[in-house]
Amino acid sequence: MPRTPKQHNHARGRSRWDDLPVQTVPTENLPGFHELGLSRGLISALVRAGIETPFPIQAATIPDILTGRDLLGRAATGSGKTLAFGLPLIARLEAGQNAAPRRPRGLVLVPTRELAMQVTDAISPLAQALGVSVRLVAGGLPIGKQISALERGVDILVATPGRLVDLIDRRSCSLSDIEVTVLDEADHMADLGFLPVVRQLLDLTPGNGQRLLFSATLDGDVGTLVDHYLTDPVVHAVSSAQAAVDTMTHHVFRTQHEAKFGVVAEIAGRPGRSLLFVRTKHGAERLAKQLGRVGVAAGALHGGRTQAQRNRALEAFREGSVPVLVATDVAARGIHVDDVSLVLHVDPPQDGKDYLHRSGRTARAGESGMVVLLVTPDQERTARRMLTDAGVRPEQRDIVPGDDAVATITGGRRPSGEEIRPVHASRPAHESRPARAAHSSHPSRSGRPAHQGARPAHQGARPAHQGGRPAHQGARTAQGANGKGRARRPYRGKAPAR
Repeated sequence: MPRTPKQHNHARGRSRWDDLPVQTVPTENLPGFHELGLSRGLISALVRAGIETPFPIQAATIPDILTGRDLLGRAATGSGKTLAFGLPLIARLEAGQNAAPRRPRGLVLVPTRELAMQVTDAISPLAQALGVSVRLVAGGLPIGKQISALERGVDILVATPGRLVDLIDRRSCSLSDIEVTVLDEADHMADLGFLPVVRQLLDLTPGNGQRLLFSATLDGDVGTLVDHYLTDPVVHAVSSAQAAVDTMTHHVFRTQHEAKFGVVAEIAGRPGRSLLFVRTKHGAERLAKQLGRVGVAAGALHGGRTQAQRNRALEAFREGSVPVLVATDVAARGIHVDDVSLVLHVDPPQDGKDYLHRSGRTARAGESGMVVLLVTPDQERTARRMLTDAGVRPEQRDIVPGDDAVATITGGRRPSGEEIRPVHASRPAHESRPARAAHSSHPSRSGRPAHQGARPAHQGARPAHQGGRPAHQGARTAQGANGKGRARRPYRGKAPAR
């Protein structure tokens, strides 16, 4: 039976979760993996993966998790939380019996698909080396394959709350055999309004199972979960939420609204990977296209895109073929890309917590990084209050396009002004529109190549009055996106006309 709040508080002998003593994690003289109680097989798998020394949060939490204690872990993004719970989870399940069909033994709940994929990618190779299976279930991915995987038996299930509830309602999954439950990014689940669903799922797990909660920040909403579902937990904290920004340099660039795009374009034109944050999905699409028009290759990542489109955008950013990614807050936590050297807040975040989560995409795993916040004069007062809440004291200066400070501080440079035509996110780069138009003068509306559904020649072309498109309009010419053969005006530091 699930533990009730009354039973839980009695077991702990206290009424408030934040009265728990917090053990600050040391960052020096850390033990090796072999001293943490992990098996030789798991340590060998780590060595083969090139992971030889633990991060502080891993060294602090793994021994307690292996003993079966409930645990609350607070650590900054990029500090190694995934393996902090992933390694002992694998170790706990390694020696047990194989999972029964539709009854996983370990559960990792995460708020977004991107984060679910990140967790799965991190722990799957290590788990497979020890014969422990890991499967991902998340919305936006084929549910039939997920059902088939569950029917074969899954040891560790990495899931988003909504899709997991759907699978349980279909009787394709039961949580009655769960031995260890992990809540990753618990504060983000609270921010997204997932707490009722998370509590519903936790109520379906055995009351005597182990429960682990990891989060970059802890607040009252997270405390509700702790009060109801963790029994006598040990609390480990690498640092406070504000300390998460210590390895970053922070700058505020104040600029006039009409000059804002020019400054953004110059910063985005710098060498290296840059992550730009805006508030809306339409803003992300618009900015990525505007940057492409002035010569900066940029992709967009937001909740309005399909999972396949989001995967391709992340992969292009990760491999460096598209060095700039424009993202919304919805996608912020799922972005795990090494060597992001600059985060640019094109639109100021809503609050200090969002600022920290966005900024945490750089300076990961102890590396340094730069964070720049753009504000217009009307945004300055709100932005200053938000930065104070985040515990950040940035340098501030007034900036205009072409300002030497942009190059000196960020490495920014003026874009070439030569348009970079974006590759549509729903198809690979080798299937751009002109290439597909060569197959047929009447490309299909679904974007499929001619051999996969184009109208056979004997059926004739569709007349113009029935929606047919003349062959000369089937693809954009290389002379310009307006199709009139005119070159676009050179970049002058202003946003292209909408």
